[in-house]
Amino acid sequence: MSTYVVVGLQYGDEGKGKITDVLSAKSDYVVRFQGGDNAGHTVYVGDEKFVLHLLPSGVLQCKGKCIIANGVVVNPKSFSREIEQLESKGMNTDHVFISRRAHVIMPYHILLDTYREEEKGGTEIGTTKKGIGPCYEDKIARVGIRMVDLLNPEILREKIEKNLRVKNSLFEKYFEKPTLDIDEIYNEFVEIGKKLQDRIVDTELELNEAIRDNKIILFEGAQALMLDIDFGTYPFVTSSSPSTGGVCAGAGVPPTSLQNLIGVAKAYTTRVGNGPFPTELGNELGEKIRQIGGEFGATTGRPRRTGWLDLVSLKHATMINGINNLVITKLDVLSGISPLKIATKYKTEDGKIIDYFTSSTTKLYDYEPIYEELEGWDEDISHARTYDDLPENAKKYIEFIENYLGINVYLVSVGPERSQNIIRKELF
Repeated sequence: MSTYVVVGLQYGDEGKGKITDVLSAKSDYVVRFQGGDNAGHTVYVGDEKFVLHLLPSGVLQCKGKCIIANGVVVNPKSFSREIEQLESKGMNTDHVFISRRAHVIMPYHILLDTYREEEKGGTEIGTTKKGIGPCYEDKIARVGIRMVDLLNPEILREKIEKNLRVKNSLFEKYFEKPTLDIDEIYNEFVEIGKKLQDRIVDTELELNEAIRDNKIILFEGAQALMLDIDFGTYPFVTSSSPSTGGVCAGAGVPPTSLQNLIGVAKAYTTRVGNGPFPTELGNELGEKIRQIGGEFGATTGRPRRTGWLDLVSLKHATMINGINNLVITKLDVLSGISPLKIATKYKTEDGKIIDYFTSSTTKLYDYEPIYEELEGWDEDISHARTYDDLPENAKKYIEFIENYLGINVYLVSVGPERSQNIIRKELF
């Protein structure tokens, strides 16, 4: 077996897209296994910037197949837009397919997401308003519409009618908003089904055959462990499991098939949206890191909250994911900052010192991070291509992370370009 899983270890935006893009050049399959077009994976090719929301990040380099698996919730209109954008740049997309079992984001999902987020007195999660959560809700409630339903007009009509009886009542009576027209939605999605029918396939069958044939398969997650529906900062989380464990249910492959578990983390921490953030820097230094690092959401454009590296949460994330290969990105952003701080423990509201992550999001707001200080470096490291090219203090920063987590850093990213990597061992 030759399987690789790339997941985020913080709050998303760690640079998973770049790592997936780099690894996809040698992959026979690149598989996105959860989330939807709420993701924003940025890949730079020369001077050109690609922002992918739904398509696997390996679509630019993979010579095999790119698959959107069953665990993803698919906005087919977003899918078509991304396909058209790539094809307008002369790229071939004939290798991109969608699982028949993947659930479809419908117009009412997007409206529900928007109305809830804007509701006074509600819990503002800070979602992207893309309909991700409501679509997953319908999936679990067993009333969802799947990609295969777009190929069966009678079933599609029946499911839309059933859903709109409930959703329209909610729009009209609770949110005091206009209702949706059944015929309009049905006609639109029948046509979408016709347009995408050649891309809608039984992906789990092919993936398991590929595993048996020892093909190189790269599984790509969106968001990150600290936004996991179970193990993140609930309720300020996404609606799926962006963990290595999520691959099994999200792509239909057995856990025994997963080998190389790659976790991606920034050299500092960022977060988009609401929720606790113990190491946040709400000061000039935080703004400096934001500007140097270009910390603005790829999907929403929102400024990302910035802070010191938090090894307490990172240890939690590597434990849940079983990470055996670590990637540290954006180390170059920290050049010129000294001293550097890394959180290794928390002080609770009652004075207790802990080094583990709590399940109580409410309490986390009151936790005080306890930092270790390390000397910084002034050198521009964006041109470093070997570990020995790094300044001694940059090496010490990496080694501190390794010693705390007990995991080797196999790749250090020192810039957004494909070539701006220090690869300490070859995985392929």
